[in-house]
Amino acid sequence: MLISEAYAQTADAGAAGGAGMLMQFAPLILIFVVFYFLLIRPQQKRAKEHRDMLGALRRGDRVVTGGGIVGTVQKVADDELTIEIAENVRVKVIRSTVTTVLARTEPAKGGGSGNGDKDEDAVPPAAANAPAEAEKPKGLGRFLSRK
Repeated sequence: MLISEAYAQTADAGAAGGAGMLMQFAPLILIFVVFYFLLIRPQQKRAKEHRDMLGALRRGDRVVTGGGIVGTVQKVADDELTIEIAENVRVKVIRSTVTTVLARTEPAKGGGSGNGDKDEDAVPPAAANAPAEAEKPKGLGRFLSRK
């Protein structure tokens, strides 16, 4: 008799145990979803924007490095940049140390100096003659700068 009662109890508990187990894991699943949307996803978005920004660096851009050095990009190589931080003072930095692009300027006119820059510095004629578009303020500045 003892075996049949134990078997009956486990059979009945097995059907209700699946819902109970789901209810035990529901808070963990909810916490993971919240972490994904509040922490992981925004971080991945920022990393992608930073990768795109580093890929779009070109001669003439004014940048800030991770060490706080502000300068103008003079030469772009595969993984290195030559940045002019003062008149006739140039430093080589690794591309990934650039944290911010302060100003995107037109590429410096080299006149064929042969310094190894690729065609990525060339400005198409249509873009060179186009009027510069004013950047729209971001964030709260949109509302404060109305005239």
